[in-house]
Amino acid sequence: MTVPLDRVRVAAHTSWRGGAASPGQRTIPEETAIAFSYNRFAYAVMMGSPSDLEDFAIGFSLTEGIASCRDDIQDIEIVPVEAGIELRMWLNEPRMAAFAKRRRYVAGPSGCGLCGLESLTQAMRPPTHVTSDFRVAADELAAAIRSLTGLQPLNSQTHAVHAAAFWQPDRGIVAVREDVGRHNALDKLTGALARSAVPASYGAILLTSRVSVEMIQKASVLGAPVVVAISAPTALALRIAEEAGITLVAIARDDGFEVFTHGDRITYECSAHVA
Repeated sequence: MTVPLDRVRVAAHTSWRGGAASPGQRTIPEETAIAFSYNRFAYAVMMGSPSDLEDFAIGFSLTEGIASCRDDIQDIEIVPVEAGIELRMWLNEPRMAAFAKRRRYVAGPSGCGLCGLESLTQAMRPPTHVTSDFRVAADELAAAIRSLTGLQPLNSQTHAVHAAAFWQPDRGIVAVREDVGRHNALDKLTGALARSAVPASYGAILLTSRVSVEMIQKASVLGAPVVVAISAPTALALRIAEEAGITLVAIARDDGFEVFTHGDRITYECSAHVA
């Protein structure tokens, strides 16, 4: 089977609505097996959208702790193969030595952020503590979430993928990445910010998904002080956000949102301008 590299395909279907059947077509997202290897050692296989793959390679490496910065990865090859796509990375000597001590193999479905971990201790690793004096007005944050809707071309076509974005008050939304997996979207965003040398300590991550613990763990590695999601968080995500020093805002709707942790970063006076 040849693996498609297109982000979407058009599928024929029979629609049954209003008691009647009719032929039709729908644009749906592609989903591809994506394998990660480091210096030719296999590490993980994730299901994801075949787009922004260099961002995915870098962001996944950073949030997994395989690389501590973009420069730890000396080279990246994106290689389509019969069963999927291989992201072949080469680490510098110090990082490769550390990687060799912890190498594992992961096989996980889309949306799986804790697949194949060797121990419960690793799954519950302490988050990176985020220190930032970033503050933001509530109305600006609400406007940021509203603006994200028009910046999701893949979801506009398919209504079936997640997005992760980074927003700053003076620049608006700096980057957006989409994927069938919410963790993948956040990893791709992490890679995009690393490649552009955009500091995550000044701004907010915007998510179109629910907030589970691994999303907060990844955000803490990125160093983002504020995470905003349109869906609800889990209780464990709240505890880890509190520990990490992250302001967690969730259930963001047209009429507002709910602030769960470290609410001192949110101000409720009307701002002079809304980016």
